[in-house]
Amino acid sequence: MSDTETSSAAPARGTGYTPPEEVATGWAGWVVFGGVMLIMIGAFHACEGFVAIFDEGFYAVTESGLAVEIDYTAWGWVHLAMSALVIAVGVALIAGQTWARVAAVVLAVLGALINLAFLAAYPVWSTIMIVLNVIVIYATVVHGREVKALR
Repeated sequence: MSDTETSSAAPARGTGYTPPEEVATGWAGWVVFGGVMLIMIGAFHACEGFVAIFDEGFYAVTESGLAVEIDYTAWGWVHLAMSALVIAVGVALIAGQTWARVAAVVLAVLGALINLAFLAAYPVWSTIMIVLNVIVIYATVVHGREVKALR
């Protein structure tokens, strides 16, 4: 072969760069964990909601001691609505839906804010819920892209 001959194995001019294929790693399990945690957080929101609706005397302070002064029945319905949304997004996240990654982060931030406003009513439980929401945000944001390789 001489120096002036061209090889047919070379890419055609102007084809551009093709990125390497995404490979699933063990870290993709974090997203599944995040989805399971969302389902659990949804169940916890449902528990908080039912307690707020049916047993207002359970909580540590009256409505006037909360960050947002609305009655516990309204808080209960807020928690129940969050429960339904969070469980649905958790199932979609486990199924690998791309939109669920964005929705999971939005709902986890919203859930953390709701529990921050509810902190005076039940400090330990609200703190646990905030921490769980932060873990879901981490799992979804840092490792969310790796789930695409599993599909």
